[in-house]
Amino acid sequence: MTKELTDLKENLTPYINEIFARKAERVTAIDVRKLTYYTDAIIVVTATSSRQASSIAENVYINLKKVNIMPLGIEGLQEGNWALLDFGDVIIHVFNKETRDFYDIEGLWADAPRLDLSEFDKDSSL
Repeated sequence: MTKELTDLKENLTPYINEIFARKAERVTAIDVRKLTYYTDAIIVVTATSSRQASSIAENVYINLKKVNIMPLGIEGLQEGNWALLDFGDVIIHVFNKETRDFYDIEGLWADAPRLDLSEFDKDSSL
């Protein structure tokens, strides 16, 4: 992993910890710092059900708010097929599997470096 991606992973740790607190699957961070001005990273998360997708998104929102990381916007929290949390420098998409496959966010950012965070261990050192 390049130093640039390692630095990005360190910056994403608070978000990733909250995502995995609800047992998310297939988590990918896309580094878009060199491709766009409006965010640094896009995190794409797969949940096993619509209920779990809502739970992951709510957990991220509630626990990051406690440490003064406030979202600029939130969409789809109750619907469960797709939730979007925009924290400015980090945008999180939480999908159920079918919706993630349909929208193919990774395909839209095919030129961007990415980190597979599916095996992230919050207790290990970065």
